[in-house]
Parts: sequence; C-alpha cells; structure tokens
Amino acid sequence: MPTITTKDGVEIFYKDWGSGQPVVFSHGWPLSADDWDAQMMYFVTRGYRVIAHDRRGHGRSAQVADGHDMDHYADDLAALTAHLDLKNAIHVGHSTGGGEVVHYIARHGESRVAKAAILSAVPPLMVQTAANPGGLPKSVFDDFQAQLAAGRSAFYRDIAAGPFYGYNRPGAKPLEAVIENWWRQGMMGGAKAHYDGIVAFSQTDFTEDLKKINVPVLVMHGDDDQIVPYADSAPLSAKLLKKGILKTYKGFPHGMPTTHAETINADLLAFFRE
Repeated sequence: MPTITTKDGVEIFYKDWGSGQPVVFSHGWPLSADDWDAQMMYFVTRGYRVIAHDRRGHGRSAQVADGHDMDHYADDLAALTAHLDLKNAIHVGHSTGGGEVVHYIARHGESRVAKAAILSAVPPLMVQTAANPGGLPKSVFDDFQAQLAAGRSAFYRDIAAGPFYGYNRPGAKPLEAVIENWWRQGMMGGAKAHYDGIVAFSQTDFTEDLKKINVPVLVMHGDDDQIVPYADSAPLSAKLLKKGILKTYKGFPHGMPTTHAETINADLLAFFRE
C-alpha cells in the first residue's frame, strides 16, 4: 500500500490515481479515503489526478495515540503534497476534512494550491462560545465522546442510519449498503483518534484561517445538515473568505457527497473548470 511517513513517525496511507491537474480529497470524521469513492471515480475519468489519504488514526493509517488535532492534520496533508510534489492542486474537504483543508492552506501557504472546495464543513467554529452564540453547546460533543467510549460500534451504526445521511427524516429511504460502508470505515480507525478528533472538529476556531485564504473557495452545504448545522457554518465561512462562493442545497443532508453525488460532482466539475 502506498504510504508516507510524517516527521513524527506516523505512517499515512493514500491513494493516487490518474494524471492531470491534482484534486486532493480530505475526508470527514471518523471515516477514510474510501468515503470519496463517488468523487474519485468521477474525476479520474474526466482527466484529473485524484488523491485521497486516510487521516492519522483513521482507515489504513497508523493508529497512533497522539497528534489528533488540526495542526497535525494540516501538517500531514502538507507532507503528502510535498512528497507527491503537487502543483496547482485543488483541495476538496468534507466535514472535518473541510477544516483540515482550510487550516492547511492558511498554515502552509498557497504555492501548491489553485482553489478549494469545502462541503458540509465544520468552519468557522462548531462549538458555542460567547463569540459564537449560534454554535452547538459543548455538552453535545461531550456526549459524542461518552457514547464513543461506551461502545463506538453501536454509536457509529446509529449515526449512519440516522442524521448523517438524513435517513431519520420522514419519507427517507435508508440504503443498508451505505450505512454499512460508513460503519465499516469508522471501525477501521482507532478509537483514541476518533475520541480526540471530536475535540479537533468541534473546538478549533478557523476564523483567522478563513480570512488568510486568497484562492477561490466553493462553500457547499445542505440546509438540512443535522451534523454541522447550516446557519452557523457555510454562510459565515463564505463571508470570511476573500473569494468565497456559497452554494446552498435545499434539503440535502450532511452526507450529500454520497446521497447526492451526481449533483455535487457536476457542481464541483463546473467550479474546477472556471
């Protein structure tokens, strides 16, 4: 399996298919590069080089005890782009991966980056604070950690079968294979990485990162997102970005790259070609 080793000794798995302009995908919590199957298959057949890695502690990457924070996530992504010597790359991040992309560009600069897209993404800040009154109470994320520690298999199953894909909405038609694939990806990773990752995605404030970014960024979000509520995320990120483009999807759930891949892929392709 292709891997790189970071400067702190963590082995990171990645996929690298095709040739052409690179598109680098950063996945959400607690998943893996496999969550991008629908996008990678689409873009590799349209002349792009598609790359996706498993975040440290996730998927096939090393299940280390430490470093499960946005600084390490961004540095690991930078190590991958340097190892592959990527130029003029487009970065696409979903959920936690959207935070990873934003922090990577702000922290490591834009010399290798052409543009970015963040989908159902956690920036600017998920947790409720005095400065972010519209955020979710910290107790929500404390409960996530408690449920994960008590038994993550059942917890992951409930997330996938319920709010992640909007399968808990009236009239929804849950797809068992989609639920099982989410569960499979989650259970491949390490419990410690996923436990710490809840703090990373919920308590990292990306406000200053967003302000630093000069490349065009497409901000894509469903207005029925039950994981990262729309009002306190996408519109705020788009305003903070110098070249932010907000695209709102009526009724789409958090996992829209899977449930509505045809729409999402077409809109990404149009943005890539602009």
